[in-house]
Amino acid sequence: MEVEAVPNQNGYASAESRESSVERELNGDIKAVELNGGTAAGGSSPKAQNGLMKKPANVGDSHDLRIKKKAKRLIQRQNSRGESNGAVGGLPAAINGSAKDYVVPQRRWKNSRRSRSGYGRGLPKKGGAGGKGVWGLPGSEALEELYEDENDPNYDSESNDQNVVLTEVIPELTTEEFFKLAEPIVLEYYEHGDTHEVAVNFDDILTGFLRPYVTSVIVEIALDHKDSQREMTSVLISDLYGRVITAKDIEKGFEILLANLPDLTLDTPDAPNIVGNFLARAVADDCLPPKFVTKPSEHAEVNEHAMTAIRRADTLLHMKQGWAHLDNVWGMGGPLRPVKTITKQMTLLLKEYLSSRDIQEAHRCLRELEVPHFHHELVYEAVVMTLESISQTTEEAMCALLSSLDKACLVLPAGMEQGFLRVFDDMADIVLDVPLAYIILDRFVERCNRAGFITDKILSNMPSRGRKRFVSEGDGGHIKPPTIPIRD
Repeated sequence: MEVEAVPNQNGYASAESRESSVERELNGDIKAVELNGGTAAGGSSPKAQNGLMKKPANVGDSHDLRIKKKAKRLIQRQNSRGESNGAVGGLPAAINGSAKDYVVPQRRWKNSRRSRSGYGRGLPKKGGAGGKGVWGLPGSEALEELYEDENDPNYDSESNDQNVVLTEVIPELTTEEFFKLAEPIVLEYYEHGDTHEVAVNFDDILTGFLRPYVTSVIVEIALDHKDSQREMTSVLISDLYGRVITAKDIEKGFEILLANLPDLTLDTPDAPNIVGNFLARAVADDCLPPKFVTKPSEHAEVNEHAMTAIRRADTLLHMKQGWAHLDNVWGMGGPLRPVKTITKQMTLLLKEYLSSRDIQEAHRCLRELEVPHFHHELVYEAVVMTLESISQTTEEAMCALLSSLDKACLVLPAGMEQGFLRVFDDMADIVLDVPLAYIILDRFVERCNRAGFITDKILSNMPSRGRKRFVSEGDGGHIKPPTIPIRD
């Protein structure tokens, strides 16, 4: 059946006729299309009553009857649920069947960012990581790659080895490295005297074969220090026994020391006697068995210096009540000595200096006393000795000594000030033995002030003896009353 288009009363074809013509162009198999309601918009044609229309006339023939209009393109769109949305009243669905069978021509979706499958959700392709000149999704460089190319120059074959087991490996120290680590620990111990901290530090760096070297290292360091530090070293060996080192470790450590005594003697000539004292003290503290000293023949290849040390220890142990006196084998050093003993040693130091005028020797002797808190006594004794000598030569020597002690920071300004103030307080007693004490003191303080090592406080507290007044001066030495009574 042919489809004809009938113009309406205004001379134009109805919208239904135009839509049917577009359908005919898209699908040539359709010969007629039922209109909604079964009648044309005009309703005046007899054939329109049956629901059919004639084919519209050509454009050239009906140019005066209707306006030229470009046919609409049919583009099918799909929502996220996959439902089709026809552009022209659902005609594609009616023409081609279901929506899933309809495929948009390729030229329509070539530049589309939507999924090409009919079941997509309308999201960008490849999660937004696709496109020309794009290396991937932003931020994907921080993610781990699921697959690594073995041909990649940066490919690490060890990183994909799943059979690797990582274990903690602590490298073993050599004896030289252990000595470098142990020396600051021992020197710090001489400052604070805490054996517990030393034990904790040794536990962190010690391994099995290095434990015998603990005793040898701390004794070698003590050889270069004073008796007070050697006493602290003996206490340290006793406290480390049973916690860090055993009796066998201490015994092997002393064997290493005895073997190294020829080299140690070059730096410390008295090393055999010092090591002998350490041996005797270790036996007295029950850190060593007595047979280590009493039977030296058991030691293999004992050298001459080692035999001297062993004989020294054996002599100390076999003395009458020797074990009781071994607690003071290093003497009473530092503040443990009585004040009178320290004062006597300082007096001997000053007398030796006046005879030799050796300032460096005086500095060494003062350091050996190890009493920095008591240096004001040296200043006091030096000033009193100057007043009693009544000699200008002694004044010059004592001024040079005190000036050198101040420059070397052996005597602090507080100690210097305290020593002078003590002399000022005792001038009433000193002047009884030395009548010219005030004159000599004034001259000596002025000399020290020119040397530049006394403070303003010393100058302000300088005592001055008042001049003796005679009866001939009028008042007989009596103090005049503040008011004079007037006679009538």
